[in-house]
Amino acid sequence: MVIIMPFIPLCIKIFFARIIDVTMGTFRMIFIVRNKIILATIIAFIEVLIWFAAAKLSLTANSSILIAIFYALGYAFGTLLGTYFSNKFHYGTCSIWAVINKFNKSHLDKLKKNNFAPSVINLDNNKKLLYIEINCKRQKELIALLKSIDTKVFITQNENKVIQNGFIK
Repeated sequence: MVIIMPFIPLCIKIFFARIIDVTMGTFRMIFIVRNKIILATIIAFIEVLIWFAAAKLSLTANSSILIAIFYALGYAFGTLLGTYFSNKFHYGTCSIWAVINKFNKSHLDKLKKNNFAPSVINLDNNKKLLYIEINCKRQKELIALLKSIDTKVFITQNENKVIQNGFIK
């Protein structure tokens, strides 16, 4: 126990540094995908400074398995936190494609009433392909609505970089 005590403050510093830099890395990737290059560059600079400090602390300390464990735990929790925040602050537009069975005018009216404007394409076997552009914040709402129409609906989603014209609320 006496041997472990001097490492605890160092382990905690490393743990939180890794959480911060990995979480920032998640946002950096999101901004790169969304073509926000200046913001991604600024985040990358800060992210690497924090990573360098954590790596330096880890490599210059007396060797202890605790340092490696806390370094890895910080990385894991940073991934968890980055994913949580990226889902929580999700913004932008998404394309939703849905193959739906027995879709009719009342279903179309239900979608329109909820401010969704699907393009409907006829498929074989009385199925329809719906193409809907939405704000990503409304993704869960739309998926719940589609599942209320058809519990076996097949849905795919893509994030968009650019949208021009159309109906999106």
